[in-house]
Amino acid sequence: MNAFTPTPGPVELIRSDAQAIETAHRLAATLRQDSIVRDRERRLPHDELALFSQSGLWAISVPKAFGGAGVSNVTLAQVVAIIAQADASLGQIPQNHYYALEVLRVNGSPEQQRRLYAEVLAGQRFGNALAELGTKTAHDRTTRLTRDGDGYRIDGRKFYATGALYAQRIPTSVVDEQGVQQLAFVPRDSQGLEVIDDWSGFGQRTTGSGSVVFDNVYVAAEDVIPFQTAFERPTPVGPLAQILHAAIDTGIARAAYEDALHFVRTRTRPWIDSGIEKAVDDPHSLKSIGHLAIRLHATEALLDRAGEYLDLAQADSTADSVAAASIAVAEARAISTEVSLAAGSTLFELAGSQATLAEHGLDRHWRNARVHTLHDPVRWKYHAIGNYYLNDEKPPLRGTI
Repeated sequence: MNAFTPTPGPVELIRSDAQAIETAHRLAATLRQDSIVRDRERRLPHDELALFSQSGLWAISVPKAFGGAGVSNVTLAQVVAIIAQADASLGQIPQNHYYALEVLRVNGSPEQQRRLYAEVLAGQRFGNALAELGTKTAHDRTTRLTRDGDGYRIDGRKFYATGALYAQRIPTSVVDEQGVQQLAFVPRDSQGLEVIDDWSGFGQRTTGSGSVVFDNVYVAAEDVIPFQTAFERPTPVGPLAQILHAAIDTGIARAAYEDALHFVRTRTRPWIDSGIEKAVDDPHSLKSIGHLAIRLHATEALLDRAGEYLDLAQADSTADSVAAASIAVAEARAISTEVSLAAGSTLFELAGSQATLAEHGLDRHWRNARVHTLHDPVRWKYHAIGNYYLNDEKPPLRGTI
């Protein structure tokens, strides 16, 4: 299998939070242009990802000590939401990349951090191969890591491998011979590694969230990082994963909201500027937009608040700070799930049958929200939030809260 080569051309080095936000807005304007066509035709965004990598945004969470911007989690979430608003699939593709970088920050050795962060600063993308089909629970893993001389061999099959199709490395959860989970940063061109483009979801259509097969794949010992231990002590790994999902849903909601505003004002397709806007006095439209606007603004505020709590937990990871961050993120995740689905539904209600026509692309917002919000059950987040406030019970340490 041919490997993905490092991103061609110079990669911008982002040095501040403000620069990251400005870059995200500039890039989003480009990514938005053909997002409807990419969704409708399932046109894989290879060229768009090259631009995304060259922008420097894939490296913004690299710590300053290793040459990155080390942006706040408020900024990281805003960047993801901005990109997801332009194209929901492109907003999700780097989610596990940022997640892997957090595991690296928490559990990697200084040498591993130096080497892998340098690859990211040079424009390389990390995918993921974490989840598996057919296991007893979503947390069980059967992919095996066995010793082979100075390195290891990997055997197993993964699914929902978002981003692996476009990656230079594929961080892979594996179970070693002692039954402990590790995270192997496997080069994409490794012999015996096959990435299969078999993702067929009706939303998030170009995320490349299909299968990865490992057939006796060799991985060097220096590319294996402890994984399970990130959940055996208080670390921000779980809430970091979840705030990125909340940001994706928030971006989807904002996109549907903006399209709804445009349609109601002009009664035209969202990408056509008719130049004619008129005052709207329909009570149903006014009430629907007002109701949606309030919930969207609340979602965006809770997302920022969650980022602030997560910043505190990263700076000082204690049982209390990580629990507070997990709950703050769970609140943002819960409301972003609701509002992203509501925004798509409201757009359907206001646009009527026009919203169902494929050439208009308005239906993609609801489809994207419906698929992405199924990533992990939001109902358990309400349970954890209530248990925290009523009973002072800290949430469990895992990647889903």
